Amino acid sequence: MTRKSRSRIRRWTQLRDDELLSLRLGDLPLRIAGATLERRIKKLYQELEDRGLRFRPHVWLSSEWFTPDGIPGFAIPFYLAHPRLIKIERKQMLEVEGGAEDECMRILRHEAGHAISNAFRLHFRKRWRELFGLFSTPYPESYAPKPDSRHFVLNLSAWYAQAHPAEDFAETFAVWLKPGSKWAAAYNGWPALEKIEYVDEVMKKLAGRTPPNRVKKTVEPLSSLDLTLRQHYRRKRANYSINWPAFYDSHLRRIFSANPRHAGRRSAAQFLRRLRPELRNLVAEVTGIHHYTIDHVLRYIIVRSRRLRLCLDTSEQLARQKVLVMLTAHTMNVVHSGYHRIAL
Repeated sequence: MTRKSRSRIRRWTQLRDDELLSLRLGDLPLRIAGATLERRIKKLYQELEDRGLRFRPHVWLSSEWFTPDGIPGFAIPFYLAHPRLIKIERKQMLEVEGGAEDECMRILRHEAGHAISNAFRLHFRKRWRELFGLFSTPYPESYAPKPDSRHFVLNLSAWYAQAHPAEDFAETFAVWLKPGSKWAAAYNGWPALEKIEYVDEVMKKLAGRTPPNRVKKTVEPLSSLDLTLRQHYRRKRANYSINWPAFYDSHLRRIFSANPRHAGRRSAAQFLRRLRPELRNLVAEVTGIHHYTIDHVLRYIIVRSRRLRLCLDTSEQLARQKVLVMLTAHTMNVVHSGYHRIAL
């Protein structure tokens, strides 16, 4: 690395957030080589090798996670290539998808499932279609999963296997590929087990074989993207926002008081603002819904509490429990009314 290039990297990493957000995605001097991300990709390749598979999906940086149709490789979001960008991703989106190693590996295995299906054209096979459905099924704008269904495996959050037949296969592959997953025991009695057994059978037959589709094409590589980070995050937040009618007032009045005699007590809005990060994290962990979506619901609840002039008339512990139940219930309404999180 030259002195000039080192100076350039120091400059952009030391920018204030507002300055960094003004940069174009395509101008970020990022590489997978040398980043923590590189070690995780090598780990994925080792997992494939341990299964006897010669296939190695090619990867590139882009705005988000995605595997283009027909391409035996996949894109990885740019922010995972540098700690400074991980920091701003968390600030803008309240979470970093793929930031933790375990989650990142689950997504990498998922994307590898898409890529290997493209590499060997597995989704054209009759048995694939019988088990997973038609690959050509149009992607819906949202999906409403059934959390209690045992017809689908569990790998990514929000019951992602239920989003589309292609996601169902990719999730099933990810469960199969994970070292030490003991899927036969974990899914014993589930209809989803037949899908994992199919993946196991197919992958054993593909062991040692060279894929017929070895195209190294990249789609929307980072260097080609003209959006600024500010524009990128504005669009991304809009994707995780909710636009459905919700009426919280009656539920809030059951938890807090609107009695004028209690006006001197701590306001419900202040109480909720203090608990906001904790509530958001707890509900995200239980439901698998994106933090930003949950925070969107929380913001509405806080605004309504302030406008209704609600205050605490019970213990903080009891109020916290009731709010947690209410927030979880309303978040699950988002799931059942159609969750916008496709496609990885």
